Amino acid sequence: MDRKVVVPGDLLSEDAKRSGEGTFVKDGKVYSLLYGLANYKDKINVIPLAGKYVPAPGDNVIGVIKDITFSNWIVDINSPYDGLLHISEFPKRIEAEEMSKYLRMGSSIMTRVKDVDPTMKVELTLNDRKLGSIRTGRVIEISHTRVPRLIGKGGSMISMLKKEMNCNIFVGQNGMIWISGGEEEMDLALKTILLIEKEAHTNGLTDRIVEFLKSEKGARS
Repeated sequence: MDRKVVVPGDLLSEDAKRSGEGTFVKDGKVYSLLYGLANYKDKINVIPLAGKYVPAPGDNVIGVIKDITFSNWIVDINSPYDGLLHISEFPKRIEAEEMSKYLRMGSSIMTRVKDVDPTMKVELTLNDRKLGSIRTGRVIEISHTRVPRLIGKGGSMISMLKKEMNCNIFVGQNGMIWISGGEEEMDLALKTILLIEKEAHTNGLTDRIVEFLKSEKGARS
């Protein structure tokens, strides 16, 4: 049987090299990171059954500060699991009492998942120049299951969109997308991203998006 339903923490393999998406390695063994279908090909991947975004190390996400504790910002990352942004993962050295001065409740941030442990404690970081507070532009939400289609093979779709629309676009694996540019460019980016979400399951999508952009731009000139 090459597929079976698994829950977080289920042992999937004794061979760490087989760890794929939706799994984690501990003491050289592969375990399931989430509730889903385990696919036992060369690599073991777990496809989520639940519709919610489940964070994995290395994911870029957009979140909102929902609470501040002594040394952590608690971040809503559009998931059943909150993210923890420790003060040491802020790009400059600050004191605990200054935390709300830099990131206050309700602030939106572009961040990255640094680590996820077996209990689903999600650690975040801002230690990268691409990450930080969102002060301009717009944030929209699409289904996180559509994010791979929006990015495209090798980043092809998202690169094309950035170039064609002259916008900065940050794609969160949790389905939150930040767009920054001129008002008209952001409007077009928004329409295009929602079209990709709607038609993500269809063939020939890239060609249709290229045609859509051509006709939209033609109508504006």
